[in-house]
Amino acid sequence: MRCERCDGEVNERYRFCPWCAAPLRTKLVEHFAAHPLIERQTVALRVSRYLTDQRHTRFSIWNADGAAAAISLDEVEAARLSRFIGAGEHAVGKSGPGLRASAQALITELKSVARR
Repeated sequence: MRCERCDGEVNERYRFCPWCAAPLRTKLVEHFAAHPLIERQTVALRVSRYLTDQRHTRFSIWNADGAAAAISLDEVEAARLSRFIGAGEHAVGKSGPGLRASAQALITELKSVARR
């Protein structure tokens, strides 16, 4: 397979061209398991990055029945979330309740939206 941007040879498993960093897919997906000691149900977080003209990142919470809730963030909000998560626990006391409590609040809110 060849990169459309630089014409370099790439393996079809790659997400990005190793020569010019061009995205080779228009959608990137990762799955994250819930914390086993906090979540009593089997749930997971699926994060999808859409590299189309209208770039966005979609977060969806999945259970055994399928997607329970989802929300899309534009590039600015996704970058802000990335900075927030990257700050880690050393940010506790400076900007609020900490990463774990904020993540739990987000999960609770998404679950309540799914029930509506």
